[in-house]
Parts: sequence; C-alpha cells; structure tokens
Amino acid sequence: MLKILSVIYMLWGFNWVVMKEANLFFSPTMFVALRFAGGAIALLATAAWLKLPLPPRPYWKWIAVTGILQIAVNNLAIQIGVVALGAGLAAVLNYSMPVWVAIMAHFILNERLTVRKLGGIAVSMAGLLILMKVDVIGSTNGILITLGGAVAWAAASILMKIQGRVITENQRNGRRAACHIIQYTAWQMVVGSLSLFAYMAISPPPPAVWTPLAAACLLYNCLFASALAFFLWNHLLTLIEASTASTAVLGVPVVGVLGGVICFGEPLTPQIAIGMVMILAGIVTIVRAPATK
Repeated sequence: MLKILSVIYMLWGFNWVVMKEANLFFSPTMFVALRFAGGAIALLATAAWLKLPLPPRPYWKWIAVTGILQIAVNNLAIQIGVVALGAGLAAVLNYSMPVWVAIMAHFILNERLTVRKLGGIAVSMAGLLILMKVDVIGSTNGILITLGGAVAWAAASILMKIQGRVITENQRNGRRAACHIIQYTAWQMVVGSLSLFAYMAISPPPPAVWTPLAAACLLYNCLFASALAFFLWNHLLTLIEASTASTAVLGVPVVGVLGGVICFGEPLTPQIAIGMVMILAGIVTIVRAPATK
C-alpha cells in the first residue's frame, strides 16, 4: 500500500509543476480532455496487449457513472474553481473530498467514522488550508461548484470501492475477475474525455499552442498522471478503506508544493512547513488506525 501511495504522490504531486507549464499552451478544459483521451488510449493498448476481455454488460453503467463523476465533473469543477476562486482555495475545496468520502463510507460501506478518523481528517484539512495560504473567500457559486466537484469525486470513489469488492471477491474465490481494473479505468477515461469533448463543442476553448514543451506536458499527463496514476488510485480502493485512501491522497499537495520549491524556486516558508507537517500527521493518524472488522 505504501509503495502505491508513494508512486501516486510522485505522479500527481509533480503534475502540479507540469500543469503550471501546460497552462501556457492549453485551455484547462482542452488539456483535461486531451490528457484523459490519451490516458484511455494508453490503457486500452495495455489491455489489448494483455488480452484482457471487455467489461461485461453489468459493469458498463457503473463505468459510465464513475467516469463522468471522477473524470469530467470533478475536473471541470476544479477548472471553474481556479478561475473563480484562485488556485489555493480551489485546491482546498477540491481536496475536501476525504470528508465527503468518510461520511458516505460510514453509511454506505459500513466504514465506521471514528473519532480517530475525524481527528486525522481535521488535522490534514487544517494543514491544507495553511499550506495553500488561503485567507480569502471567493464567489458563492464558485465555492459551490468546486465543492460539487469534490462530492462527485467522493461519490465515484465510493462506487469504485463497491465494484472493487466484487472484483476482489471473485479473485479470492479463484474465479477470474469479471472486470480487470485496467479495463475499468480505461473506459472511465473514455467516458470522461468524451463528456469533456462534448462540453467543448458547446463552449469552444481557444486553440492550443503546440511546442515541444507543450507536447511533453501532455505526454506526461497521458501516460503517468492519468493512465498510471488513476489505475493505481482505483487499485488502491480495492485494497484499503475508501476513507483511508482518500485521506492518504492529501499527501499530493505536499509533493506539489515541494515541486514548486525545487523547480521554480518558490519560497519554503515556516507557514508552508507547518502545513506540510499537519497534513502528514493527519495522514499517519488515519493510515495507522486499526482496520474495522
């Protein structure tokens, strides 16, 4: 589990640096649509190479729902939030996802919402507020839209956890998994990217500026930040509680801020250091909590 989390931290955390560069060449919506289309192609090619069968019919409705929620709705909400609220507040609201997952998991997945979990989430979220230096409130609509994206991501994680239990149970009983996680993730991205392209048809973005650096940013996102990272995220949800996985992913902003310090020379202030320590302390509190039976 720790190895998977470490890779996710590196892939999504470094992507904060990559996205800053990508914004020079692509509109947010176009870039998200292209990265997930490329990620889908990479995973579908992997599935073909491994000769993995297409998902059976019962899975398709859940693939469509989770693809729209996790890929299209969440990412569109983030981009709208960045414009309306600024990157710091938008990131904090988007990463409120663990709060919503913990609440949903308590009622839907029977993952007890313990005092230890609540404490870990609270400490991490407070650390995130400090880390992102959020001291202003933006428009009400922007806040609600960004929070809606976080809730959409949380709902997709709950649904993915339910599907993961079915797949894992088949594997434990010696039966071939009815739907491999690679196929599941690939078709999520197909649905999500098609939804984003449909949105772009209604509200056309400005054209992209193609340069070698722009292509490199997109390639990194297609292969690593999308295909590999989202496959690992979905796989992680089959291994541990949804509330634990969602809180653990709060380590991504820490790596992202450190990436800015290393790559762009951004200052590492005492405030940022305190925020990082609080986030990591909250994560450790949750991850080390005894598993419910």
